[in-house]
Amino acid sequence: MNAALSRPEWSKVESMAYDGFDERPFLVFWEITRACALACKHCRAEAQSHRHPDELTREESSRLIRQLAELKPPMLILTGGDPLMRTDALDLVREATAAGLHVGLSPSATARLMHADFSEIKAAGVERISLSLDGATRQTHDAFRGISGTFDRTIAAVHRAHAADLSVQINTTLTRGNLREYEAFKKLMFELKPAMWSVFLLVPTGRAGIADLPDPLDIEHVFQDMASLVGKAPFAIKTTEGHHFRRVLIQRHGASGRQRPGMRSPLGIRDGRGVMFISHTGVVSPSGFLPFDCGNVREEHPADIYRHHPLFISLRDNDALGGKCGRCEFRAVCGGSRARAYGVTGDPFAEDPACIYQPRQGTAKMSAAPHA
Repeated sequence: MNAALSRPEWSKVESMAYDGFDERPFLVFWEITRACALACKHCRAEAQSHRHPDELTREESSRLIRQLAELKPPMLILTGGDPLMRTDALDLVREATAAGLHVGLSPSATARLMHADFSEIKAAGVERISLSLDGATRQTHDAFRGISGTFDRTIAAVHRAHAADLSVQINTTLTRGNLREYEAFKKLMFELKPAMWSVFLLVPTGRAGIADLPDPLDIEHVFQDMASLVGKAPFAIKTTEGHHFRRVLIQRHGASGRQRPGMRSPLGIRDGRGVMFISHTGVVSPSGFLPFDCGNVREEHPADIYRHHPLFISLRDNDALGGKCGRCEFRAVCGGSRARAYGVTGDPFAEDPACIYQPRQGTAKMSAAPHA
């Protein structure tokens, strides 16, 4: 196994007791700013070049960290925009770490990141840094990101993180435009050897449109190939908003398909079900790709919003799913992307249009195992 997968700080996350979806999110994404120097074609946040005047202040941010420490999510990811556009980003990391939270950081590959001290990032308490590669070549990635030089900076950042002994996750967004590069992406991952390769299936929100969605049959073929890599590649593999990869794993590997190396999230985790998103202005949503306003941390405790808001409660209910997702025997371990269903149909409970699987009639619903 890749040594990065067995780092002590990540084994702590994996072994933490988890109360279940009704009590607390497993992952909290906090968009500490929407400011970013890039202009990515798919940007969920439609990031801007300058910080928003109504961002949570330092005092409000410190209060939120104390509240999240009470909630005790197993993982807090500071994202953006580009979180490093906040000059106090690492101070927030230090505060969160001191409060007992496990912190990940998702910066953009800009000159600002190149000037950062990766050893300082690790020393501040960042347990994993996530970097994006959405084109397998300099030309395609830079076109996707809207700024030249981002591919080279991303590759350099991966090497600098390795040199600082900082765990790296590489995120790749699959779209209709870059799906043909899948084999090249895979080759690149074997060269870069991140701790985790997170393959994200595009959601039509922000700057991304329905026309950018890959064909579902092509997605199935990619997932089948990804499943063949699990346990063999020198990195862990997971999907984001591609929950039916879990179904492919179970179909291909049986019970062993429920267990994968790397950070293990509970089976069945999805938008609003083990996931909570907090915007730069404090608005709480089921995820960054399902932009419903469920309350604001300036007025309510995030734990109260997560546990009691009607939308969160409904999203945690497998019986609320519609279409074939509601009939699927894998619904407890998958449940489909609620964000993609909403982006395509306007209904967050509709079936996920990216999945080609047809449920078996009369098959008992599959119950979730502890982790996957």
